[in-house]
Amino acid sequence: MNSQPILAFIGVGNMARAIIGGLLSNGYPADKIWASEPDITGLADLAKQGLHTTSDNNAAVAAADLVVLAVKPQVLKTVAQGIAATVQTQKPLIVSIAAGILAPSIDKWLGSDIAIVRCMPNTPALVKTGASALYANHQVSPEQRLQAETVLQAIGIAIWVEQESQLDAVTAVSGSGPAYYFLVMESMIAAGKNLGLSDETATQLTLQTALGAAKMALNSDVDPAELRRRVTSPKGTTEQAILRFIEGGLPDLFDTAMKACNDRSVELAEELGKD
Repeated sequence: MNSQPILAFIGVGNMARAIIGGLLSNGYPADKIWASEPDITGLADLAKQGLHTTSDNNAAVAAADLVVLAVKPQVLKTVAQGIAATVQTQKPLIVSIAAGILAPSIDKWLGSDIAIVRCMPNTPALVKTGASALYANHQVSPEQRLQAETVLQAIGIAIWVEQESQLDAVTAVSGSGPAYYFLVMESMIAAGKNLGLSDETATQLTLQTALGAAKMALNSDVDPAELRRRVTSPKGTTEQAILRFIEGGLPDLFDTAMKACNDRSVELAEELGKD
């Protein structure tokens, strides 16, 4: 396989479009990308950018070195079984971004002995600041791992995990994580308004503070716990807020909530992976 494999996206929803957009922005050749959807008229904008578009999944797979399965988990089995014969002939690398479907299930639906990478991206990928975790089965070669990583790096960072079960924890941390921060933002905005700020002022200050804190943490040579300590002066204003969060059980609440997310991810994998 070459360093710029021919890619095929089966399903072209928001996440697939984010990846495609990131690839094109990074200079990936448009004529090396196929996009397949049942209604090809919805792909007219991609065709204008030079992509190959089709309503025939098998045509896209037949042309590809790397196939991204970007359909909803509930229809992945049907889609996989529909392209199985072509996959067995072509033997492309399969990258699945369908949440909850285990690699052995995908392999079975595709006819077995297929190189599969499972990926758990998150919604900030839509603005190219995503955090994706990847797992490769034993059929994936080192070169294929690099190619999968390159595709996902088009929308942010891409980190490998060695055990597929770790993707459940990834779901709890980064997959569902943006919603946790949105809830914190909602709560801070509401509290700011209760303290007398206008909606616009509370919103702008909250969102910019969230952005600044994230940038500081990313660029710092110390961990977030140390950053928190550095801005929490003894007997100061910040300390009063932090004490209330701790007394209210916020750390334990996060632990409980994220365990519930992890456990639900395990349950969904069992439900969606059934024959």
